[in-house]
Amino acid sequence: VAPLFVLFLLFFSIQRAGVASAAGLPLVINTWAFRKAAETAWRVLELGGSELDAVEKGCGQCEIDQCDGSVGYGGSPDESGETTLDAMIMDGNTMEVGAVADLRRVKNAIGVARKVIEYTKHTLLVGESASLFAVRMGFPYEDLTTQKSLSVYSKWLNQSCQPNYWKNVVPDSSKSCGPYKRPDKVTYKEEGEEETISQRSVHNHDTIGMVVIGARGSVASGTSTNGAIHKIPGRVGDSPIAGAGSYADSTAGGAAATGDGDIMMRFLPSYQAVEYMRMGTDPTAACQKVISRIQKYVPHFFGAVICANTTGSYGAACNRTPGFTRFHFMVSSPLLNQPTEQVVDCI
Repeated sequence: VAPLFVLFLLFFSIQRAGVASAAGLPLVINTWAFRKAAETAWRVLELGGSELDAVEKGCGQCEIDQCDGSVGYGGSPDESGETTLDAMIMDGNTMEVGAVADLRRVKNAIGVARKVIEYTKHTLLVGESASLFAVRMGFPYEDLTTQKSLSVYSKWLNQSCQPNYWKNVVPDSSKSCGPYKRPDKVTYKEEGEEETISQRSVHNHDTIGMVVIGARGSVASGTSTNGAIHKIPGRVGDSPIAGAGSYADSTAGGAAATGDGDIMMRFLPSYQAVEYMRMGTDPTAACQKVISRIQKYVPHFFGAVICANTTGSYGAACNRTPGFTRFHFMVSSPLLNQPTEQVVDCI
């Protein structure tokens, strides 16, 4: 009898584990405490929308709300005072990606990115040509500049264009505005750690990244941002780059990154995190391993990653820097009564 009892207990525990896994789906997880984005994505799922629909509408909500001034119109003016947008969306079932970068005069960047999947054989469209594509797809031209972004730009000009993203140029970019050019005789100097931290902080360099996993384990992910404030025109960060800004694979999970895209995109953190999860690594540990890898090369970078696998487990990690010791993110699942803000301590 005893062996039969043991077998029964083992079967019961396995069943319970299966129920627990299933109970964690569907799942919506997104960077930062962007509650309305999480609520919108969750509502899309409740109404029967797809994982891609949820990502598009969730990130699109942040574009409307101008989340933290770092997503959507009217924020992060570039060096010429213009706000431009980057976004991507990825289907973890087909591995299709749609992305736009340096998008101008069109507000719904992730909506345009979705159209790249649906109506082209391409992956990434950029600049004025991306805007022209958007208009062909029915998106209106709209001014992305606001009084607030003009004020930010004016203040920056009055502070001798500090901080900026130039180095090894004349005139001295640490003391005056441009236009800059290459000096006749080049003396290269490395960017200091303090300068890096001050330029690229939690307040001026941000993104919404979102991962949605459906009830049957299908994964989608996406990002939207207006990029680094005072960036050099034409700059593209990690957000619209598959594997950097986000990554989705329905055989393993999804991840999304936020922070200093110029650093983080060099390490493809979202792709790397998904591959760790594919090998069986817990989502929290997968996120931590990605952050630790970047730390070896750039100890003081600003960045964070969210991770979720196809059973509904999730986690996050961030790099500890002055002024950034904890990372806030949103989670929605059947195990929670409502979209819930969660926090992790940085490593």
